[in-house]
Amino acid sequence: MQIFDFQINPLIYSALNEDIKGGDITTDAVMSEKNNPVMNCEVTAKRACTVCGLNIFSKVFEIVTKNDYIIDFYCSEGEKVDAMQKVLHLKAKAGDILYGERTALNFLQHMSGIATASSIASGELRGLKTKILDTRKTIPGLRLLQKYAVKIGGGENHRFDLSSGILIKDNHIKLAGGVKEAIGAVKKYYSGFNFKIEVETSCLAEVREAVAAEADIIMLDNMNIDTMKKAVKIINNTALTEASGNMTVEKLRDIAVKTGVDYISMGSLTNSVMPADFSLNFVL
Repeated sequence: MQIFDFQINPLIYSALNEDIKGGDITTDAVMSEKNNPVMNCEVTAKRACTVCGLNIFSKVFEIVTKNDYIIDFYCSEGEKVDAMQKVLHLKAKAGDILYGERTALNFLQHMSGIATASSIASGELRGLKTKILDTRKTIPGLRLLQKYAVKIGGGENHRFDLSSGILIKDNHIKLAGGVKEAIGAVKKYYSGFNFKIEVETSCLAEVREAVAAEADIIMLDNMNIDTMKKAVKIINNTALTEASGNMTVEKLRDIAVKTGVDYISMGSLTNSVMPADFSLNFVL
């Protein structure tokens, strides 16, 4: 998955504006005495993690320094690093480093936290056909970076927005009058040339309706393992299956092995993940 400058630059400018729109009183005061020397610094992982966001980190300083900086990476995107392992070296004017430090670290820590969670979740399913999916439960404005981090960590991306996939949820079903009616309405409105039709189900009766209406993907929402196992048997490979609802790492392998679902979606990959922890320090 590739991210382009025109996509990330507005996010970085917005973050920098949020943090330094009024200047940095402390840095400006110290620099007035030090004449803003060129300095070397290193970023170190304080806990083991999967690194993600190196390109965003670099782009922050490209903007802050007006491309007057040198950066060397000691690891690659998606690489697992240990606690106290150095991940990069940065050389730039001291004032520029201090101005951009927090914004750059915020991106790196958040994205690495997501990549780490995605890597752990994906690792639980190693050797099985079941894949991990993210959701649209993302921080407004950061969805692209969050989904990129999920992918870097080994997970898969569900739809990016409301126009990039068809997902008939419980409220759609209520409005339409049933699973069959909702799927029928979608097929009447949309040709289906680009997208498969996914429908959310909460019980075996709805699963049977979805199968009869020829849904392409059937979400098994908030079902226990026994019910999901029965649902997968009813579906009998006529549609892809996705388990969803309050998924935790501890549950993943058990669900995958006992039910045989194709996908398990986890909102926690993006909406409640713990950030990784990095420190930036001058090398004197």
